[in-house]
Amino acid sequence: MSNTAERVNILESQVLSHDWYLLKKITFDYQRNNGHWQRQTREVYDRGNGAAILLYNRERKTVVLTRQFRLPVFVNGHDGLLIEVAAGLLEGAAPEERIRAEAEEETGYRVHHVQKVFEAYMSPGSVTEKLHFFIAEYDAASKVSEGGGLEEETEELEVLEWPFEKALEAFERGEICDAKTIMLLQFAAMKGIFAAA
Repeated sequence: MSNTAERVNILESQVLSHDWYLLKKITFDYQRNNGHWQRQTREVYDRGNGAAILLYNRERKTVVLTRQFRLPVFVNGHDGLLIEVAAGLLEGAAPEERIRAEAEEETGYRVHHVQKVFEAYMSPGSVTEKLHFFIAEYDAASKVSEGGGLEEETEELEVLEWPFEKALEAFERGEICDAKTIMLLQFAAMKGIFAAA
């Protein structure tokens, strides 16, 4: 079978909204595996790419998380207060540069050495966003502010420093239900980053 680019023919791209981010309605022809062409229409939400980071202290076996209000999950039946790793949109910056800034803004910890561990599309059926996932060690000397996010960006975050086991238990109970946070906690558990402590 030919490569994917040869199997997709975009016919029309219509902007539905360009308020918070960009929502388009795209009509395209797609060549199926049997060789027949099929016309499809999808709405695609473009909010840019982002990065997320799990801060961990190997000696104390702790991680730094945040808790903040998220309207989309609130309108979907959650109380709206999600426990998450620090994260943010790249906004034109390199992923490593952006995630160091986000970690400091949100948690108050300044980390210099970040390790990229993987990339993932978070909701590929409708959202273009690709996330770059990082981990970094922190210690008491890394704390440079109280964190909490930037008020001008409407952020109001509670910073949580939890034992890693407590974070895993919170995930298992359903208290942590944010995908990027679950993925990084599972990565840390799978790789045994606290095993040598």
